[in-house]
Amino acid sequence: MAFRLKLVPTVTHIDFFRWWRWTFGFSAILTLICIGSIVYQGFNLGIDFRGGTAIRAESTNEIDLAHYRDTLEALPFSDATITEVFDPTFAPDQHVVQIRLSSGGEDPALSPDQLNEVEAALKTVDPAVHFTQAESVSGKVSGELVWKAVLSLIGATIGIMIYIWLRFEWQFGLGAAISLAHDAFVVVGVWSIFQLKFDLTTVAAVLTIIGYSVNDTVVVFDRVRENLMKYKQMPLVDLLNLTLNETLARTVMTSVTVLLALLALFAFGGDVIRGFVTAMLVGVLIGVYSTVYVASVVVLRLGVTRDWSKEKKAEVGPYANIGN
Repeated sequence: MAFRLKLVPTVTHIDFFRWWRWTFGFSAILTLICIGSIVYQGFNLGIDFRGGTAIRAESTNEIDLAHYRDTLEALPFSDATITEVFDPTFAPDQHVVQIRLSSGGEDPALSPDQLNEVEAALKTVDPAVHFTQAESVSGKVSGELVWKAVLSLIGATIGIMIYIWLRFEWQFGLGAAISLAHDAFVVVGVWSIFQLKFDLTTVAAVLTIIGYSVNDTVVVFDRVRENLMKYKQMPLVDLLNLTLNETLARTVMTSVTVLLALLALFAFGGDVIRGFVTAMLVGVLIGVYSTVYVASVVVLRLGVTRDWSKEKKAEVGPYANIGN
């Protein structure tokens, strides 16, 4: 007899909308907090958006961040930041720091001579230190990247909303659009609240999250449409609950599979992709939540036009009094 792993029972009767006012209110408050942080606190912009030079330095000696920082502050450069990088894949004598510097002016990127000056200064503190990577972005290019990043997020959301609007009814399109906006604001809001480095990798992660979230939403909406034709007299709240219970096993298995892959990347993928993976971890969890408690709630409150012309005995479910 074959063993089959089941994370959820085959048949469930969970009332997802019992506390919909509380869950939807929580989503609204969380989104407003994230927007407020974005407006008033802003982002810890990476070199991609701010311009300057990001340097990856390694040493076989223990790194004294205080001495490194004092040395960098003595140089004629601005916005000097230094953070130590930890990774389980590093060798015992491999110590890595990430340094960000700006030369100021219209072109904040450091020239090769300036990079040599920085490396020579750090060697006075630690003779074993050497630069393994340096990435420079000019101020003009960084401004263009900010604008293109914003356009890509807006364009992806609008395109997905139009697709769902054409595939389903307008209520589904609006529910999906609100859900996607919720996911995007929450993810970038987390980056703003905790002042994590926000760069093009984060933008790529947000776009990937939008695609993942809409995929989960479309699966649920497809089943909703099938059930709308099958149960034409069933109250909408009962029909949505039935649909979410029918797709619960698929949603859980898909999400757990993705999370396992992301956790492996987070643990062993190295610091280069850790920002992307962290955003994906947050986004996958938020995407599943928003499909149930944002997109579906919007459809519930807007209602869906159905053919009521044929007289049939109403199929009253256990959630008939919910949502009124």
